[in-house]
Amino acid sequence: MKIIILGTIAYSLYGFRADLIKALVKQQHTVYAFTSEYTQAELKKIEMLGAIPVTYRLSRGGLNPLSDIKITYHLSKVIKSMAPDIVFSYFSKPVIFGTLAAKMAKVPQVVGMLEGLGYCFTDQPEGLSKKVKVIKAIQVLLYKVVLPQIDTLIFLNADDPNDLLKKYNIRAKQVEVLGGIGLSLSHYEYQPVVNIQKPIKFLFIGRLLKEKGIHDFISAIKIVKKTYPEAYFTILGEIDVSNLGALQRSELDELIASKVVNYPGQVDNVKDWIASHHVFVLPSYREGVPRSTQEAMAIGRAVITTDVPGCRETVVDSVNGFLVEKWNPQALAEKMIYFIEHPEQIEKMGIESYKIAQEKFDADKVNKRLLNMLGL
Repeated sequence: MKIIILGTIAYSLYGFRADLIKALVKQQHTVYAFTSEYTQAELKKIEMLGAIPVTYRLSRGGLNPLSDIKITYHLSKVIKSMAPDIVFSYFSKPVIFGTLAAKMAKVPQVVGMLEGLGYCFTDQPEGLSKKVKVIKAIQVLLYKVVLPQIDTLIFLNADDPNDLLKKYNIRAKQVEVLGGIGLSLSHYEYQPVVNIQKPIKFLFIGRLLKEKGIHDFISAIKIVKKTYPEAYFTILGEIDVSNLGALQRSELDELIASKVVNYPGQVDNVKDWIASHHVFVLPSYREGVPRSTQEAMAIGRAVITTDVPGCRETVVDSVNGFLVEKWNPQALAEKMIYFIEHPEQIEKMGIESYKIAQEKFDADKVNKRLLNMLGL
């Protein structure tokens, strides 16, 4: 078959869709990988997976209806010229405009995957701004038009279909819940925690944004440091200067200078950083199913995360870590202190994380389920 996988960022194709692409190529399917944000080096990486990279225009964050209509029309012409059997879109805008383009091109099977509901559907402590409410209303309207046309609509967690389809009365032909997109467990091998001694090391990985819980994490660190000043905290990830909820560079510099946190920035060898720490922490406001937590679990680390959609898919409370209330730095600090005071639980819970990752997040198992949802 001819199969189009339609995303945005090239990295997401070779970073997160690599195992799926390889599985499709192995089945002798021709795979076209559509990307709107790329470098020539990244297109080469997609080629090396056996897919044919195709570039197209799409503004991920833009809200220009005329531009989006033009792009959708152009995309439909490109898709029609390829005559694919399946178009599989993921992320919000590709699902919306990729589906419309595929329907215009009369593609036999259209599949969409929403890996999370995004910022507009994420509760904020101070509520949503007027601007976000307007964007959300537009998004819901577009979903009401588009989602009923999708043959199979895939979510990563069980909360998202309830919070989108049921809440806003949106019809869908067939809904599936995949779970996490999975990862190659041979790449993220279990690494036992050795020499558990103080300082206990805690690790956060993610963009340094409010909705990722970075401010709550820092507040919790300050609470922990009052009692256990030797506790060690590392933050990995980029500051998104364009985001209003981003951590300020000046605040980060102050934390680094006062040795409150260790900040290597964004790194390539994430698994080495996970292996060198004891406990993984992600106090996010909402996720699809967080990739970073899956990586930490596969390597065998205890996890502290929030009891919110997506995050709660990764932790069985008090088994492989703890679920804490969102927006609650005090609760987060208490669970970090628990691991400092009960270091014997770190390895025990880490082993449980590893077992859960083997069962739920093995890319081979996940891709078999995904291929089945694609009818392959």
